[in-house]
Amino acid sequence: MLRKKLVVLTGAGISAESGLKTFRDTDGLWEGYNVYDVATPGGFRDNPQLVLDFYNMRRRDVAQAKPNIAHLGLAELEKHFDVQIITQNIDDLHERGGSSKVLHLHGEIFKMRSVNDPFRPYPIDHDIHVGDLAEDGSQLRPFIVWFEEPVPMMDRAIEIVSEADLFVIIGTSLKVYPAAGLVNYTPEGIPTFIIDKKIPYTSSIRNLTVIEKTAGEGIMLLREALYQMIGM
Repeated sequence: MLRKKLVVLTGAGISAESGLKTFRDTDGLWEGYNVYDVATPGGFRDNPQLVLDFYNMRRRDVAQAKPNIAHLGLAELEKHFDVQIITQNIDDLHERGGSSKVLHLHGEIFKMRSVNDPFRPYPIDHDIHVGDLAEDGSQLRPFIVWFEEPVPMMDRAIEIVSEADLFVIIGTSLKVYPAAGLVNYTPEGIPTFIIDKKIPYTSSIRNLTVIEKTAGEGIMLLREALYQMIGM
C-alpha cells in the first residue's frame, strides 16, 4: 500500500522546547543581540567577527541541545507515512531525532561556506574567525540564509509541498517570508494541521485542524488524528 506523503513545515517553536531561543521570543533581540546586527549581510560587512562569534556561540548551544518529544514523534511517523520535513531552523535536531528526509530552508549551523559561493557548503569542525578562508580564497561564513538574502532551497520546498497528501505546520509564526508562503502551494483542500501554543492567522487555509498546544503536546494529538485517518 502506497504511504501518504506527509509534509511538515517547522519553525523555532519546535526547537524552543529543546532550549534553543529565537529572536522573536525577546522583542527582536536574539540572545541579547539585535537580529539585524548578526543576521544580515550588512551586519556581516560592518562587524564580521561579531557575527562569526555569534554563530560560534549558537553552534555550541545547538551541540548541547537534545531532540525533544516533538522531533522524536515526527521521526516515528515515518513508520506509517512518507514524511518530508521542511524546516526554517538551522539546528540539526530533526536529524538527530531520527527524521530521514529534512530540507533546511535557512541553512545549517554545522556548515560553512565562502562569501562568494552560497551553494557549496563545508562541514564545520572548529569556530570560524576573520581570516579563515575557503578553497576559493574568500572569507568563510556560516552556511546560513540571512535576512535580505535569497532562499536557494525555496524552489525545491515548493515542489515538495505541491505533492503533499497531508500538510502540517509546527511552531512557526507564518510571518517570515518566503517560507510562510509555502502554505499557498499545497494541493487544494488537503488536510492541514497547525500546532502552536499561539495559532497564527490562517484564514486562507481550508480543511484546517488547529491544535493550540506546544509542539511536544501537539504532536501526540496529531499522531492520533493521523492514525485515525489511515484506520489505525
